[in-house]
Amino acid sequence: MEAIIGLLIALAFILIIVGVPIYVSLLLTGVLSLVALAVSTGTPVATIAVSQAIFNGMGNLPLLAIPFFMLAGEIMNRGGITEKLIKFAMLLIGRLPGSLAHAGIVSSMFFGGITGSAQASASCMGGILIPAMEKEGYSVKEAAGVISAASVCGPIIPPSIIMVVYATAVGASVGSMFMGGVIPGIMAGLILMVIVLLRNRVCHFPRRTEKLAAAEIKKTLIDGIIPLGMPVIVVGGIMGGICTATEAGAIAVVYSLIVSLFITRTLKLRDMGSILLSAANSAAPLLLIIACAKVFSYGLTALQMPVLVNDLILSITDNKWVFLLLVNILLLIMGMFMDGGAAVIILAPILAPVAASMGISLVHFGIVMCLNLTIGCITPPLGYCLFITGKIGKISIEDTVRGTLPYMLGEIIVLLLITYVPVLVTFVPSVLGYAI
Repeated sequence: MEAIIGLLIALAFILIIVGVPIYVSLLLTGVLSLVALAVSTGTPVATIAVSQAIFNGMGNLPLLAIPFFMLAGEIMNRGGITEKLIKFAMLLIGRLPGSLAHAGIVSSMFFGGITGSAQASASCMGGILIPAMEKEGYSVKEAAGVISAASVCGPIIPPSIIMVVYATAVGASVGSMFMGGVIPGIMAGLILMVIVLLRNRVCHFPRRTEKLAAAEIKKTLIDGIIPLGMPVIVVGGIMGGICTATEAGAIAVVYSLIVSLFITRTLKLRDMGSILLSAANSAAPLLLIIACAKVFSYGLTALQMPVLVNDLILSITDNKWVFLLLVNILLLIMGMFMDGGAAVIILAPILAPVAASMGISLVHFGIVMCLNLTIGCITPPLGYCLFITGKIGKISIEDTVRGTLPYMLGEIIVLLLITYVPVLVTFVPSVLGYAI
């Protein structure tokens, strides 16, 4: 049985690596696992289980938060929020050395707190800031590196799409995951700002010197605070137990519509058709992957894979710190070749039970997993954010990687800190009374 499971997992990864769509790879491997089970036990293939698994995969209520947050982010982005957030971040940064780089980091944290997506942050922030940084005297390589690395903060600061996927996959609380990401997300942003200050000693980044008039400061504050009300309402509603993550996603959509249509008036009703289509195109692939991953998970569970993996890991080590080190190495490698959401769907149901058996909090393990795989957005060869910022800056992927490397190393330091100092993750959820 171990050999069959090994072959099936290898087949799934080979299919993904050679370019077969992820949902097809997972569905095919899941069906083959049910066929293998039928052959080994002499029972007919439970075809009804495939359709039920697909339905259950997409019919999970918390997953509704994903299209809601994607739609809210799309509305706010089309409503011109990006420029307002950058100006607000510049106001907060003031005249620090490398002020535009710092503003890129802070505004990416803000924007990520609205969209929950690294790719959206890299695209929107990069489209404005990379040309602006180049104009101010930054090298394109440095500008692309800063924005690429800053995009990682977005999916860790709540709300977060990848956290919803993890929570659904393992049965954890979405609210606990969101609260667990607060400190790590802020730490990731702060360490990037520290690296900018350290690199300034060598690179001598431009420093902004102009003063803003009082009227302009007031306008910038109002323009920035209004859109930032959305993550405050979402997180505050979840923290206060007023709403679930799914309900918070619906509230975010309503809030973003009110702001864009009636307050900033940067959106028209006629724009809603293309916005809905864009949000659906973003959410549908992920939901399809989740549905097919349910078949994959169901088949391998029927073959007793979680038990075999648990026994295998315990035969190597029963030390949870060594286990976490091995998991981090595995996930960093996985993130180089696979989308983070897909990797969570495949690996979380397998590894989370092992972590729980070692006394590791599901929330702690989940935040480690989410940050690790989000860093995969800036690791070659697959790193989506590298391709996005490299294309904006019109430089090669190699130069983008060189510009990103110092910042990526800083985020790996944060990853190690939250791995081995669990209180950095569990403190906020535990204070708020969430199960960890």
